[in-house]
Amino acid sequence: MKAIEGVNDVAFRIGFSGHSGHLRLEPLPPVERSDPLRSLPDFVIPPAFEPDTCESIKKYIEKEYLLPELDIDEFSPEKVGRIWDSDWFERAKVHLEPTMPRSTIVPQWELPYRRSKKGSAEGIWEPSSVEVDVSELMEGAQDCGTLPRLPSSAKDFVRGSISNRPFRPGGLDASQSSERILPEGALNGEWLREILKGGPPQIVPPGFKQGLDLGDLKEYPCSWKISECKNVLSESCKEKAKGLSVQFGDLFKKAWEEDTIEVTHEDDGADVLETKVEEEVHFPYATSDTLEIKVEMDVDATSNAIDSKSLGLDELLSTDTRGSMSKTDGASDNSQLQKDAWAVKGGSEDIADRFHDLVPDMALDFPFELDTFQKEAIYYLEKGESVFVAAHTSAGKTVVAEYAFALASKHCTRAVYTAPIKTISNQKFRDFCGKFDVGLLTGDISLRPEASCLIMTTEILRSMLYRGADIIRDIEWVIFDEVHYVNDVERGVVWEEVIIMLPRHVNIILLSATVPNTIEFADWIGRTKQKNIRVTGTTKRPVPLEHCLFYSGELYIVCDGENFLPRGFKTAKDVHKKKNLSASGGASGSHLGTMASHGGAQVRQRENATRGTQQKHGGSQSFSISQGSSGTSQNNSRSKRWEASLWLSLISKLSKKSLLPVVIFCFSKNRCDKSADNLPGTDLTSSSEKSAIRIFCDKAFSRLKGSDRNLPQVVRVQNLLRRGIGVHHAGLLPIVKEVVEMLFCRGVIKVLFSTETFAMGVNAPARTVVFDSLRKFDGKEFRQLLPGEYTQMAGRAGRRGLDKIGTVIVMCRDEIPDERDLKHVIFGSATRLESQFRLTYIMILHLLRVEELKVEDMLKRSFAEFHAQKKLPEKQQLLMLKLAQPTKQIECIQGEPAIEEYYEMWMEAKEHREFIFEKVMQSSAAQQFLSLGRVVIVKSESAQDHLLGVVVKAPSASSKQYIVVVLRPDLPLLTQSTSANDKSEEKGAGNFSQGYFIAPKSKRGFDDEYLSSTSNRKGTGAINIKLPHRGSAAGVNYEVIAIEPKDFLSICNCKIKVDQVRLLEDDSSTAYSKTVQQLLDLKSGGKYPAALDPIEDLKLKDITVLDAYRRWNILLQKMSENKCHGCIKFQEHASLVKEIFKHREEVDALKYQMSDEALQQMPDFQGRIDVLKEIGCIDSDLVVQMKGRVACEMNSGEELICTECLFENQLDDLEPEEAVALMSAFVFQQKNASEPSITPKLAEGRKRLYDTAIRLGELQAYFKLQIAPDEYAQDNLKFGLVEVVYEWAKGTPFADICELTDVPEGLIVRTIVRLDETCREFRNAAAIMGNSTLYKKMETASNAIKRDIVFAASLYITGV
Repeated sequence: MKAIEGVNDVAFRIGFSGHSGHLRLEPLPPVERSDPLRSLPDFVIPPAFEPDTCESIKKYIEKEYLLPELDIDEFSPEKVGRIWDSDWFERAKVHLEPTMPRSTIVPQWELPYRRSKKGSAEGIWEPSSVEVDVSELMEGAQDCGTLPRLPSSAKDFVRGSISNRPFRPGGLDASQSSERILPEGALNGEWLREILKGGPPQIVPPGFKQGLDLGDLKEYPCSWKISECKNVLSESCKEKAKGLSVQFGDLFKKAWEEDTIEVTHEDDGADVLETKVEEEVHFPYATSDTLEIKVEMDVDATSNAIDSKSLGLDELLSTDTRGSMSKTDGASDNSQLQKDAWAVKGGSEDIADRFHDLVPDMALDFPFELDTFQKEAIYYLEKGESVFVAAHTSAGKTVVAEYAFALASKHCTRAVYTAPIKTISNQKFRDFCGKFDVGLLTGDISLRPEASCLIMTTEILRSMLYRGADIIRDIEWVIFDEVHYVNDVERGVVWEEVIIMLPRHVNIILLSATVPNTIEFADWIGRTKQKNIRVTGTTKRPVPLEHCLFYSGELYIVCDGENFLPRGFKTAKDVHKKKNLSASGGASGSHLGTMASHGGAQVRQRENATRGTQQKHGGSQSFSISQGSSGTSQNNSRSKRWEASLWLSLISKLSKKSLLPVVIFCFSKNRCDKSADNLPGTDLTSSSEKSAIRIFCDKAFSRLKGSDRNLPQVVRVQNLLRRGIGVHHAGLLPIVKEVVEMLFCRGVIKVLFSTETFAMGVNAPARTVVFDSLRKFDGKEFRQLLPGEYTQMAGRAGRRGLDKIGTVIVMCRDEIPDERDLKHVIFGSATRLESQFRLTYIMILHLLRVEELKVEDMLKRSFAEFHAQKKLPEKQQLLMLKLAQPTKQIECIQGEPAIEEYYEMWMEAKEHREFIFEKVMQSSAAQQFLSLGRVVIVKSESAQDHLLGVVVKAPSASSKQYIVVVLRPDLPLLTQSTSANDKSEEKGAGNFSQGYFIAPKSKRGFDDEYLSSTSNRKGTGAINIKLPHRGSAAGVNYEVIAIEPKDFLSICNCKIKVDQVRLLEDDSSTAYSKTVQQLLDLKSGGKYPAALDPIEDLKLKDITVLDAYRRWNILLQKMSENKCHGCIKFQEHASLVKEIFKHREEVDALKYQMSDEALQQMPDFQGRIDVLKEIGCIDSDLVVQMKGRVACEMNSGEELICTECLFENQLDDLEPEEAVALMSAFVFQQKNASEPSITPKLAEGRKRLYDTAIRLGELQAYFKLQIAPDEYAQDNLKFGLVEVVYEWAKGTPFADICELTDVPEGLIVRTIVRLDETCREFRNAAAIMGNSTLYKKMETASNAIKRDIVFAASLYITGV
């Protein structure tokens, strides 16, 4: 049809489209004019609508969406106060949006040189489509799961729900698996550019079988109209184009240009594909506001650039589909994926010097001058970066946490402080309560969860992340205190899980003691989260320490600051030697310092020596061991007096030197109690301090019932506290421990006997720290203290601002520590941060609930896999280089090459042969054949060929190895050495450099005859030569070696005569010459003697061996029929195919190392998946079933045993008291406890539960998990408190239940508190299962145990 002239010279034409006859409007390019001014019309019709500008769009949006107006008719002044009769919300016709689809189909665009034209009749490339998740096409979808979800209910806002989807972990976007990479057509406009150039359109819609036939499209020159902003009239054309408001057509232009740059500009230096833009600017009139810009995209230059440039494989592979991915996360850039280090070491003095200029408006002011590392950390926090602070105890790391809290309050966000121990959480809540809006979340407490600053245990935060708590959206900072706790075997995995699962919008603050691999750990976190981690800290102690030895009533300084003092150590050693000499000279006893002035008695040196020996081997338990070994009460009394006098002398010395208060670390709960009880006459407090202690204790214990106030432990501890002595360990009641901690912080406790948990869980420094011993029992064995443990506890010495120096004392009873051991524990390197990551069933089930969070991703991001994953870019480059190497071609003279097939058969036959011979060597028949004189073939790793040899000595009771003489033609020829026995022959034989001389038979003596395997002289069986023994005979080197049976390659079917005595005892060169000559005769023709037949000769009847033997013979037959067998070019082609196979193996090995199968814990993961399938937690498609959802609720006990207990209805026939008593086996942790006395019903329930654990253990062992069923049941079920919990649930007073067991009161309380959490988990599981009876039973059981002293409120929370 003819062209039609339109307004403003917009030319178009009308045509018909397809068979239906629809009209089609096609724009035409403008007509070229010679003189544009003459062709101007007399009058230009104004456009129907004004051109859109920034101001007009802004006004429209504000009017329509930001400034809504009320209906004038309904809300007029006359109708004020009107009450509508109908429900407006019910009458409102709200259009419900359809459910968002899980996936959609998008076009898939491919680079021209990668297209395949197969499958098309015309040989034209046909675009295809691919199915992708909707969330991957949505901006910001990375923050949550696959689908954007609505906020959950208010009750699940903090803790989350099992039905919620977890948030997408930060850093996951940058390393998505290949199957999740979006196709080009989903995000760019390359396919549209191709259509405009006349390329093939996508005529078949996604999901349809056929579409329209549009015919051959022609190239269409593009032009668009844009409006000019009036404020840029004076600028140049290029500057004007940047300031113009964009119309619809320009969006395509901008997208094309950006996509071209995005696809072609890569960080690896690939050639840039240029885009040619030609601009023609026409000004119809001087005052016109419109410009017409003609843009012609030179697509030919783009495509030809790829064809003409000889791009390498690396450059081609770098232009992958990931270039068009959404770059919402700045860290997902390819250059940052290749980043060498994500940990950025601090230490810039400029930050500290210009701190107030860099941070003029601080969120929190401190009343003291900040240290350099504190200023650096605060500066990085202000910049919104993550920080790792490593410093000694009491150095001021909490300042960084406080500033993060202040920033969260300033930004109206939230900050989370996590601690490894509940005690730290409670104490930090008290410390921060007056400064910030603080809440507390632990297993049994939920206090002010709406606060902006939350303190919780790390397990609680992990549960919130897995359960998708909506409060995660508001968190800006997560503070991990005591990060070195990641080394804990049981709980260290929690830290790794939380760090991996945190979303990308959360910044991380890590506070740790000084560790050697801070940079390594920070680099792992940065690589995992794809963000920089600033590392700062200090190795300087705020209060320097001096280390002393306390021996014989005196203090000897052995270390001052960082310097070891040999003089002090030597003085202590000299005193120890003099004391030992005097004791050996008949001294009846020894006087320990000022022991007599405190009422101490002299003890015989013999008893001291015995106790010292026990201390050496028994560590911290030497006192209890010496007591247990005493046969009489007299020895027991002497031991107590000696210990009391020792502590009295130490306390007296510290008091005189003003070194109180002191923390004495004993590595046993019993040791702490007995040491404190051994000081009945010691009183260290004044009358005013006694009054303060009594008032504080009365207030603290007033919240207890009358009977609980008179508990033996409460009364005993109060008596100690009034005298200024305290004890602190896990066996104390929680309220008693808190009283001790608070009184110690107030300075009224002068001497505190404590276990090492005091150094970890309580921020209470002292003037002095004393180590009762440098050995401890770690649950498995007695061992020396590690330097990190010593540093952690010694760091409590020295109060910042009060003491100029802190004192650390090591008790020496009867021995002085070795100087090397002492230096190691004081100056040794702290324990490295090591990964304790392990797979758990609950972790697997939580990750399987969400499709885009794979368990493999969690494994890859663990600290254990850090170094392997860090090397992946190098391996990827190496793989590409190997793939780019040209493969060598084998040209066969007989047609199609068959050498690869022959080589594969040879390799398979080799495997069968090795298997057969391994079984042969394990058989008794082979041992009989391996006798003296048996010819064998020995494996050789260095020689080109294997070694021919002969057995000269079989194994004996003293040696399990065979002595073999082997030929070594691969070694350089040695000059023959003649033994002493052959000197007589040497005189007449002359000097021969090689070979050997055989005298005529008439002149040979009887000893030279070599006719039997043994000589006339009976040997002793000794070996008088040094193995390996080398020599030369008959022009060939030989070697005498001792080998294992596995080193034999073959047992030959022949024997030779050897003289064992002359070979091994006499070292006769003649004997070796004759032996070597016989072996050379057997090797004539270059072939080894035939081997013994496994079936005919060795009579093997094993079915696997027979099958392998049959396959081996079949392969040998096929190899003989192959055309390569006997080929003249076989050796040449065999070397080529060996290189080809080696190259393939290297490529396959690299691919394997880069795959998920190479992960360390992948076999364990597969086994656990099989277990979950077997018990019904997941189905064959790895979809979590109801049983798996129930298992996700079990956090306090072993998830499999708890789940099976519920689904087998083992609690149905039990009363609530009986059920909760049986459930105590899930949470009780002490291994050794007295046997409880339980009812028959409970005994039956215990047997059922134990049988279930055994069955689950056997199932896991069946699927190759490293689990012993008995150990699995014993480790996860401990029934020591069943009777105690049963009586407590029935209402028995706490004092009475303590008499039923030998378990300390503190562990009883801890078990019952955790048991309440287990009841809550079982109740939630019952709701999922729909078991209302079990739900009510768990509710009743929980109420039965929640009473009195067990659930007394913490003093840190309620105050005193």
